[in-house]
Order: sequence, then C-alpha cells, then structure tokens
Amino acid sequence: MRILRRILIWGVSGIVGLILILALSIPIDALLGGGRVDALTNTRVSNDNGPEIAAYVARPETPGPHPAVIMIHEWWGLKAEITEKANALAQEGYVVIAPDTFRGNSTSWIPRAIYQVSSIPPEQVNSDLDAVFTWLASQPDVQADRIAVMGFCYGGRTSLLYSLHNNQIAATGIFYGMATVTPAELATLPGPVLGIFGGSDTSIPIEEVRALEEGLRQASIPHQISIYDGQPHAFVTSIEAIGETGPQQDAWNELLGFLRQTLQEADTSFVPSGNQHSPQDAFADATTLVGLAHHRFVCGW
Repeated sequence: MRILRRILIWGVSGIVGLILILALSIPIDALLGGGRVDALTNTRVSNDNGPEIAAYVARPETPGPHPAVIMIHEWWGLKAEITEKANALAQEGYVVIAPDTFRGNSTSWIPRAIYQVSSIPPEQVNSDLDAVFTWLASQPDVQADRIAVMGFCYGGRTSLLYSLHNNQIAATGIFYGMATVTPAELATLPGPVLGIFGGSDTSIPIEEVRALEEGLRQASIPHQISIYDGQPHAFVTSIEAIGETGPQQDAWNELLGFLRQTLQEADTSFVPSGNQHSPQDAFADATTLVGLAHHRFVCGW
C-alpha cells in the first residue's frame, strides 16, 4: 500500500511539476524573445483603438498603383517565413502588408503559441486589421478597391473572419485555416474565396473542408477549394520549398492565379479553374456548419 501511495505521489508531483514548467516557460520565452517582431518590421500603422501596429511592407519595383494584399501570419506570430512570402508576392505586382496581429509577441514554442492565440480577443484583431486596411487603402501606390486578405493557419482563419467583418475586401485566401461559420454568414462575404488544405491535415478533417465548400456553394460565393493529397497541416513553408517542383509550388501558383484573376485582370469576376488536387471526387454533400464544433488552437481562437 505504501509503494502504491508513493507511486501516486510521484505521479501527481510529476504532473504538477510539468504544468509549472510549461506555465513558467511562457513568460520566459517572452523575455528571451523581445525584439523579434521589431527586427522584421519596417512600418508603423497608426491605430485609433490601440497601440501602433508593427508591420512589414513589400512593394513592387514598378510604379503603381497596384492591387494589394494583407498577409496574416501563423499562430507563431510574425516571422521571416511570412515576410519572405510578402516579398515574393510583391515581385508579382502587389503591395503587401504583413501586420503583427499579436502586438509584439512571436515565438517558436508551442505552449506560448497556444497562449498567444487563445488570449487575444477577436474584436481586437479585427480592429487592428481595420487600421491596417485603412492605411493600405490610403497609399498612393495602392488600388483601394482591389485589396485582398490572406493568411496561413491562424492567419487563414483570421482572413475568413475579417472578410466577414469588412465588406470592402476584394478576395480572401485561406491556407489551412477553419472557422465555425454558417452558410447564411458566408453569404455576406464581399468577394471570392480560395481555400488550400492538406489531405493529411490531422487538425482539419476533410469533412470540415467539404462543409466549407458546401457552405460557400449554398451562399453563392465564387470559390475554389483545393485539397492536396498526402500533405499535412502548414505544408506551404519556406520560399525555397515553394521554388521547387511539388505541392508547395503548386499551391503557391494556385494562389497567384487566384489573385491575378480577382485583383489584376480588367474583369475580376472569378471562375474556378477546376484543378482541385482532391484525392477523391471533390466535395460530396455536407450540411453541417463550417468547422462543426471543433475549436483548435492550431488554426484559430
């Protein structure tokens, strides 16, 4: 009996110790990571409802005005992988702004990433993005009526939610992000939607992707949803990987085609290409709400 009691005490003590270590690791990571975002940004956006918003802005070399893109980071916060993608899009003829929606917080430590996403109010994010949109639309080299929003993971989810909030968004790009949204809510989207998902993404089941496609269809929103067979969550990573032949390059090229059609061409009405990379017949009937009842830290609030 004493042995069993000791084992139980050791087990409980170990669990409590692990919880304490994880809890302490969050502020420690914050202290060690001070200045990460400042080192990446080159612009400060004034904000009537909070502190200035740090952002990275990339511009084409050719004179404007140009269409523009708001690019939202993953749950890690603003990192070099995002600013590199912003530079790549700028080379395609877009003014790109990548704002820091976590107000200075950035990490590579999963516990802190979870804390960042779970502790930030959605209303604050939308308010900050309103300031970013207003600033971007006021730039002399930007076509104010041709601004898209896109993002990765948390940023993909945030892009969808922000497009529901701001009816001036011309197009929405979602890279493996999901939100609980009804077809009636989707009907208020102001423009076309591109969704890129991994067929082996364990955080976003294929059924949820099908539900998103069905919801967009019911809402009569022009869209293209592509599932890349065998790809995990967050499979579009570095610029180097995008430059190599394979699914990352295919997904990036699909984004470029979507933005070209919705922002650059004289007729910006969107016609899906039909190249959906789906492992089976695309998107059988699904009547459940988008996102079902799942609330994953990896993709949103």
